[in-house]
Amino acid sequence: MTRAQQAPADLAAAADPAGQALALRGLAKRFDAKVAVSGVHLDVPVGSFYGLLGPNGAGKTTTLSMAVGLLRPDAGSAYVLGHDVWADPVTAKQLLGVLPDGVRLFDRLTGAELLAYHGLLRGMDPTVVDQRAVELLDVLALTDAGRTLVVDYSAGMKKKIGLACALLHAPRLLVLDEPFEAVDPVSAALIRDILQRYVAGGGTVIFSSHVMDVVERLCSHVAILAEGVIKRFGPLDEVRAGQSLEEVFVQVVGGRTATGEELSWL
Repeated sequence: MTRAQQAPADLAAAADPAGQALALRGLAKRFDAKVAVSGVHLDVPVGSFYGLLGPNGAGKTTTLSMAVGLLRPDAGSAYVLGHDVWADPVTAKQLLGVLPDGVRLFDRLTGAELLAYHGLLRGMDPTVVDQRAVELLDVLALTDAGRTLVVDYSAGMKKKIGLACALLHAPRLLVLDEPFEAVDPVSAALIRDILQRYVAGGGTVIFSSHVMDVVERLCSHVAILAEGVIKRFGPLDEVRAGQSLEEVFVQVVGGRTATGEELSWL
């Protein structure tokens, strides 16, 4: 049995959180009668490009929100480079850059003003913030937005300014929730290039997605989450085991195909 096929809880529980960029230990969350996440264990190695896959409603956003301190878990712990996100949040969040999905930005500011605001909230030197903001806006092709407020940005521009905010303090780990959703191909290519350069420079990325092609092109590791549980995880080639990632995903998550009698009116 390969590492990718073993029970995730057994493997993750044995690893030292201090040796991982992100370590999740038994994270669980319930919303009334609905169990959104049920005891997630996962290790994200330092220097990896990690894809968290799952169908809609699998618990990806809930898991990542608990991992970065945006949502308090009912049980379990999360560690960023050995620092407990909930017991030592200041240290953990200094090492962490986050692009949440669906969390509103302070969008009545321009891109430059939003970056300055984020930098000052983190206690960064204003001179450093200004320098990095200029570079980020230029690299992310947002300089031309000028005095345009973030509220008036396109979906792709909002993703890019959110990524700029996550990168501003030079974190060692990036946690990105659906960074390519609703993004045009040009913006997606630019984001991919920046993230690949970030990982090549020693950073670690974990991002959620349900787009197989993006994950296969970018990731060194992958985990498949379904019904609030990690079903399969490990290095990409081990998880695929000679198949396409889409084939493995459908096998693990389960699904159905339409029979010849269904939708016959089409």
